[in-house]
Amino acid sequence: MLIHELSRKTGVSPHTIRFYEKYGLIRGKRKEEIKSNNYFHYDDEAVYKLELIRDAKSIGFTLSEIKHLIEAWYDKKFSVAQKLDILDQKLVAIDEKIKQLKDMKKLHTEFKKEIAEHDC
Repeated sequence: MLIHELSRKTGVSPHTIRFYEKYGLIRGKRKEEIKSNNYFHYDDEAVYKLELIRDAKSIGFTLSEIKHLIEAWYDKKFSVAQKLDILDQKLVAIDEKIKQLKDMKKLHTEFKKEIAEHDC
């Protein structure tokens, strides 16, 4: 399939697909038998990878982490236990980020209260 069909199938814009391709997350292929254009063609693996990227981003993984995950997932470098450990590590990082945000909110509220009380 061409990039626009891949985009329609996944809901990912062609611009983002090209970005992911340049970043090394997915790979299009040129059909050697077609000499009249320079189009990249994508297969079902690209659809799966784009869905994985979307899902991983939605739970807090960075593109760098996703690139590592895709390479390891597809090369079968990780066991199920290792995959679960990676997800557990991400949960710990998310919990830490939540704690930091709560601390920031508390400081913000205290600062706002101090300004209101002292007319700063």
